[in-house]
Amino acid sequence: MYKKILVPLDGSKTAEGVLPHAKALAYSEGAEIALLNVAANPAQEFAFEDPAIAGYTVAEDEKAANKYMTKICDELRASGFKVSCHLREGGPATTILKIAEELKVDIIAMSTHGRNWPASWLIGSVAERVVRHSKVPVMMIRAGDS
Repeated sequence: MYKKILVPLDGSKTAEGVLPHAKALAYSEGAEIALLNVAANPAQEFAFEDPAIAGYTVAEDEKAANKYMTKICDELRASGFKVSCHLREGGPATTILKIAEELKVDIIAMSTHGRNWPASWLIGSVAERVVRHSKVPVMMIRAGDS
């Protein structure tokens, strides 16, 4: 039923909380895990007076994201999982939804901070936007439930 599982990661332990669940699903279904990291948006350069500093910050963020994703992908491969790694730039929710369509995934598995209604309404939730607009099922794991 599930042949490709999209797992968005942001480098946090909260986001990684979904990995045991994604691995169990991938194992039971013989599915590929497609990891996604949405890197900093280059538009942040406008937040700095010196574009050279902003460019350096973006480059460092991209280098750290690449190193992080390589580590997670290598660990999954060493455990016998079929895995692909994807790094993109842009707004997190929009990018997750776009990549889900591009990769033709069957399900998106992601963690949520589990904020209550007022906090998620005020702050805005990437997970909530993904759930509302996804064309495929979304498996949500509340942080700390793994």
